[in-house]
Formats: sequence, structure tokens, C-alpha cells
Amino acid sequence: MSRDGHTIEAAGGTIRIEGDALSGLVVTAAELIDGARVRRPRRGLDVSVQDGRARVSLELVARYGAVLPELGTAVQVSVAAALRDSAGLEPEAVDVAVEGLEL
Repeated sequence: MSRDGHTIEAAGGTIRIEGDALSGLVVTAAELIDGARVRRPRRGLDVSVQDGRARVSLELVARYGAVLPELGTAVQVSVAAALRDSAGLEPEAVDVAVEGLEL
């Protein structure tokens, strides 16, 4: 499990976004999608940052009846937008694995 932080250097100073904050951002963005829940946020989530680019890997539990490819794509789009818009990171990859179903 990796949870790299992100530092933004600007003329006015430095902003540091810690890895746990980035992880929280990813979990929230993923769970905004109806029918998706991050399976194990402490163990089933990996966020790595290098040179302003983020790579995410997460495990989901899907609500029974959800169309899994559509759910996965919606989570990818939501997470990528959150990283770009809220953290100033360029998403390199958002890998999603559906690990379980729930009613």
C-alpha cells in the first residue's frame, strides 16, 4: 500500500497534500458513484504520485444489479476528475477491480 503525498511549489509558498488526504479524496470520489463502495480503504487502495502525475489502484464492492463495466468506468472518471480538479494532479491511471457484490 502506497499513499504518496503531493507538494505544490508556487511563488507565494508551498502547499503539501498528504497521502491520507489524497486517499480520502479518492475514496469519496469513488463512492459518489451510485452502487460503488471502496472495499478496504486501508488495504485495497494505492495512490502513488510522481512528478505531478497520480496512479491509483482501488478495490470496489458493487451493488448487486449494477452493470460492472459501466460502474468501473464511472468510478475512473470521478476519481480522475477529483485528482485533477481538487489536487492539481494529472491522473496517469485509475485501475479499478470489482472484488465483491452486495445487496
